[in-house]
Amino acid sequence: MKRELIQKLHQSFEGCAHNDNGVEYWLARELQTLLGYTEWRNFLAVVSKARIACEQAGQAETDHFVDVNKMIGLAKGAQREVDDVALTRYACYLIAQNGDPRKDAIAFAMTYFAVQTRKQELIETRIAEWERLQAREKLTLSQKELSGVLYERGIDSPGFGHILSKGDAALFGGLTTQNMKDRLEIPEGRPLADFLPAITIKAKDFANEITNTQVKQQDLQGEPGIANEHVKNNRDVRRLLTDRNIYPERLPAAEDVKKLERRIKSEQMKLPREAPKLGKTPRR
Repeated sequence: MKRELIQKLHQSFEGCAHNDNGVEYWLARELQTLLGYTEWRNFLAVVSKARIACEQAGQAETDHFVDVNKMIGLAKGAQREVDDVALTRYACYLIAQNGDPRKDAIAFAMTYFAVQTRKQELIETRIAEWERLQAREKLTLSQKELSGVLYERGIDSPGFGHILSKGDAALFGGLTTQNMKDRLEIPEGRPLADFLPAITIKAKDFANEITNTQVKQQDLQGEPGIANEHVKNNRDVRRLLTDRNIYPERLPAAEDVKKLERRIKSEQMKLPREAPKLGKTPRR
C-alpha cells in the first residue's frame, strides 16, 4: 500500500474518532463510509457478525457496541432521528476483520484499530508486515494450484520440486534454492519463502501464476517443457526487477513469517483487554 494512500486513510480515520470523557469511540454510520459500504443494511450485517465474534472471544458485546440515536439533516432544514452504533477500537477491529481485506480501506482499518498508538509510522510498518503475510499465503496457494495442474499431467512431487528449483535459480541469478538458504542462514527444513522479503515472495508468486496459465492455455506436457517455461517466466520476472535495480539474491532475509504471524496474533489478542470500554452511551 502506497504511503500517500496510508496518509490519506490515516487522516480520514483520525478525523472520525470521537471522545467522551476520555473514552475513544467511532460511530458505525461514519465507519460505514470510511470502509466503502454504500448501503446501511449491508454494513449492519457486518456489524452483526462482529458482535457475534466479540461474544465468541469472551468479551461482553455491550462493552464495545452501544446502540445510539442521532439526528441527521434533511432538505429545507428538517431533521430525522436514525439508529447508529457507538464502537470501541476493538469493535471497529472486529468489523474490519469481517470485511474484504483486498480493499485498501479494510486492510488499513485492520491495522489502524489493532495498534494502540495511532502513529502513522507504526501503522505503515504493521501494514507492510500484514501484506507480507498475505503474500506468503498467496504464494502457498499458487504453488498448490500449480502442483495440482502438473500432477494431472503426470508430474509427481519430485518432478514438481525440480521445476520449482529451476525457477528459483532463474529468479536468483543462478543461485539455487539451497544456495539462497545458505546465504540467508535459513534453519534446516524451513521453506526459503518464509524468510524472503515481500517483493521476492510476490515475484515467485507472479512467476507461478504465469506458468500455471501457460500450462493450461498451451496444454503443456512433460517435465522438460514445463520446466523450460517456468525458467523463462522467472527470468522475465527477474528482468523486471533488475531493470529497476532490484536484485532478489542481494536482498537481506526478512523476519521468519511464523514468528511474525505469532507476534501479530499475540498483539491482536491483547487488544480487547487493553481497549477502553464504552461503559455508557456516549452523548450525541
